[in-house]
Amino acid sequence: MSATVEILPESGHPQLLFVLFHGVGLNADAMKPLAEQLAAEYPQAAVVSVNAPRAYEGPTSGSAGYQWFSPQGLTDDLRRERVASALPEFTAVVRSLTRRFGLPWQHTALAGFSQGAIMCLEAVQAEPHLAGRVLAFSGRHATPPAHAPEDTTIHLFHGMTDQVISPGPVIDSAERLVALGGDVTADVLPGVGHELHPRLLDKAIEQLRTFIPKKVWREAMSEAPLVPRQASSTELGDD
Repeated sequence: MSATVEILPESGHPQLLFVLFHGVGLNADAMKPLAEQLAAEYPQAAVVSVNAPRAYEGPTSGSAGYQWFSPQGLTDDLRRERVASALPEFTAVVRSLTRRFGLPWQHTALAGFSQGAIMCLEAVQAEPHLAGRVLAFSGRHATPPAHAPEDTTIHLFHGMTDQVISPGPVIDSAERLVALGGDVTADVLPGVGHELHPRLLDKAIEQLRTFIPKKVWREAMSEAPLVPRQASSTELGDD
């Protein structure tokens, strides 16, 4: 694993960690627009974009791009198999970075585009307590989720005109995770294709700023003092 984009706080120890994963056939530099926006919004965060471990095997093989799994001859079954094979190495990268910066998993967020998003989504399904949030751009689950990741918030961002990964599976995943009791947001924007579009990046920052995970609400409610009060006649069932 190599990091070609790394933005660290100007002073002090990082309080947050964002780990970014590019799409198939690209490299870590492709995530620089998101990395720079996150660093500007969270100056005390470490933002690290990493290269996938294997050389790209697609139509433009021989370029400077990388991949987590091969896109050649891809079917739904092969995607599931190839993702499962790549997951141990993927989660090891995340764990090594959380150890490097000495941060708990709750302070770690994963962000991926396309194949990188697929890996992020599947990693938190397979590995408990890997990251507190996932920002998935133009990606999808390889396998429809059978459970919601515990205390992990999933943010899905997609273009309505995406011709590479249609928005249908993304909407299905969001609905399924909600039904499973998970924390999830889904933003599908018109006029956006398969790209790390500025409008998707702005929407991601908005969700990070404003969305309050269930875990925070739960902890706040458990710490809130109980205020004794007298029950009303309606609550007591009086006529």
